[in-house]
Amino acid sequence: MGKTIGYIRVSSDKQTVSNQRLAILDYCNKQGVKVDDWIEVSMSTKKTPAQRRIDELLERLEEGDQLIIAELSRLARSVGQIATIVDRMLKNKIRLISIKESIELNRKHDIQSKTIITMFSLFSEIERDLISERTKDGLKRARAEGKLLGRPKGSLGQSKLDGPIPQKKANLVKNYFM
Repeated sequence: MGKTIGYIRVSSDKQTVSNQRLAILDYCNKQGVKVDDWIEVSMSTKKTPAQRRIDELLERLEEGDQLIIAELSRLARSVGQIATIVDRMLKNKIRLISIKESIELNRKHDIQSKTIITMFSLFSEIERDLISERTKDGLKRARAEGKLLGRPKGSLGQSKLDGPIPQKKANLVKNYFM
């Protein structure tokens, strides 16, 4: 058997990769598998496959290797994108393991593999859409209740986000007002 790569992706810097890493390591410990390499990405699925390092991942995987992910939605946003990625992996005889969905595709490019991936990809896409709808409904309700959403309006004074003024600029400002 070839190498094992763990792929982890979170959507923002505020999220942590630790839960996905733990799920993958727990699975590997139970199966007696060692992860040889990791690819960790902090980026939305709205970005291109190259930006999400999917292209790099697929280039690094060779026949006989295996990819372990915490869940299918970490690979891509839509059923079509996931199907394309998985199709390429199966054609190259790469094993895919998705822990959350309990999917293990053993390098076989058959109708059963295609059906399973399409179903779970569709479920992931529907779940994301439902979360988005609930979020939008919650924001709409909060606005209707008169809650102010978003960042507060700025003031004319200095902000915490401004940072320190470089000394040369500070002297120019000081001299201007003297």
